[in-house]
Amino acid sequence: MKLSLIIPCYNEEKNLPFLFKKIEKLLIYKSVEVIIVENGSDDNSREVIKSLDIKSARLKFKFLDKNKGYGYGIIEGLKVASGDLLAWTHADLQTNPNDIIEGLKLYGNKEDKLFVKGRRYGRKITDQFFTIGMSFIASIYLRSFFWDINAQPTIFPRKFFKEWHNPPNDFSLDFYSYYLAKKKGYNIKRFPVYFNKRLFGISKWNFNFYSKIRFIIRTFKFIKNIKRRFY
Repeated sequence: MKLSLIIPCYNEEKNLPFLFKKIEKLLIYKSVEVIIVENGSDDNSREVIKSLDIKSARLKFKFLDKNKGYGYGIIEGLKVASGDLLAWTHADLQTNPNDIIEGLKLYGNKEDKLFVKGRRYGRKITDQFFTIGMSFIASIYLRSFFWDINAQPTIFPRKFFKEWHNPPNDFSLDFYSYYLAKKKGYNIKRFPVYFNKRLFGISKWNFNFYSKIRFIIRTFKFIKNIKRRFY
């Protein structure tokens, strides 16, 4: 099976050379295609990408002129993916894009009704507490167990993507895909991925206590919308 990995990049100019070194190792696997989405950055990310010399037919690029959200960038990448399996991860290298190989192994030799997601370890206690709170809210409100909602990578069959309807354009896409997979009876499998410190830059949402609170409020609003939509 061929897997297409989407990596949205927003203002990651300093991380990009390190990301591309990881991608070079990933492209050794002939069953893997990587799609870099330059998600409307306002730094020099586009110029850095164009200056990095990796020649492979299995490395593709999509350049967006305007940032319309994390989820929007992923969806645009998924639209041009050619794999039997589709996936995404972050460009900040807090998780290694090569983790995707371990996730791919869970599929065996056929495309199952299987949804695979990483499960982070090595995080700060404060971030673990935040994850517990988010998971508790989602699980209680929707009466189904959810854990480490924003963990990467996320992997699923192409047919699952075709079942999406009006997915969110922001960070809620992680929860949307996770929830929808459970709703449609997909087998959920998790595997451990080490969570690193960022080399450069700051998180787009997790940079202080107040950003966490705003993210919780926004996610809870989305959870309420999910409940109205599917229940």
